Amino acid sequence: MRHHTKKIIFATGNQNKLKEIRAMIQTVTNTVIDIIGLDELGHMEELEESGSTLTENAVQKATFIYNKYGAPVFSEDTGLEVDSLGGAPGVSSARYAGPQKNADDNIDKLLSELQGQTNREAQFRTILAYKTHDKLMTFHGIVRGNILEKRQGQGGFGYDPIFKPDGFSRSFGELPGEVKQRISHRADAFSKFIEYLEAQELT
Repeated sequence: MRHHTKKIIFATGNQNKLKEIRAMIQTVTNTVIDIIGLDELGHMEELEESGSTLTENAVQKATFIYNKYGAPVFSEDTGLEVDSLGGAPGVSSARYAGPQKNADDNIDKLLSELQGQTNREAQFRTILAYKTHDKLMTFHGIVRGNILEKRQGQGGFGYDPIFKPDGFSRSFGELPGEVKQRISHRADAFSKFIEYLEAQELT
């Protein structure tokens, strides 16, 4: 059965996330999906994220871009939730150390908060929102792990160098990209999203 190409806007200006999602598509689907980033649409301004939860932020971004361009769109919001910090930094993950959204500053602040803490269990959680003319759906993804005491590896982005997923001896900053694309929080949410799209194709 030949699938037609499905064009979907990914409501992000983050090139790291765009690259990661495009790489994931190759591994999780037979459907031909063309992911269009906001830069390709000429949308350069940052999307507002004023929600108090990951779900609110993901829905807010997807709805805004759908209303502007009128095409199927998905967006995601991801947070690192540390058990001993009551789920912080959570929805504030990107701006944990301030509005400059600097990953190194965020990591330094988190390591400082966890100094001397024996419980370093944490999870990355992603909420993906998908908006079309008649649907608004959300898909959830989680990966559990531990926060390391110092950075390990140069790969990935964000908090990846200090997050070691359960069952692995290396951080997301050290693991090969294809491994992260298979086991990550974003991969978990995205694969559920793709399963939904493929089911729609068959109906």
